[in-house]
Amino acid sequence: MNIRKKKAQVSIEYMFIIGFATIVTTSLIIIYYSFTQESREEVTSSQIMQVVKKVVDAAESVYYLGEPSQTTLKINMPSNVVSTDLSSGNEIVFKVRTKGGESDIVQSSSVNITGSLPTDKGLYTVTVKAKSNHVEVSYK
Repeated sequence: MNIRKKKAQVSIEYMFIIGFATIVTTSLIIIYYSFTQESREEVTSSQIMQVVKKVVDAAESVYYLGEPSQTTLKINMPSNVVSTDLSSGNEIVFKVRTKGGESDIVQSSSVNITGSLPTDKGLYTVTVKAKSNHVEVSYK
């Protein structure tokens, strides 16, 4: 009878150890997933800010040089971009998908910018061309 109690005690202790290890491992996996998701969103936002700043700087540069100035840029568009909007004149607006919903990244410019930018992930060649009263942006 004494041996059965010891075996039962060992079994229960083993179950407690396995249960504790499972809870700790699950918690660490959840924390890791949350951390990587937040990091991925920060990297995406940073990449978009670099793209927008590059485009605005190029647009202002060619505009002040005058028509028919133009330049080309290589940009790496990250994932999770929902839409781009250059129709508001002096602003470039990117809508980005995050775990909290959609958020806007906006960059103002001192010149009127029209055209379009890509939304799909990948490497693109963007052409920024000065016109008489605005700058036209297109991509390939």
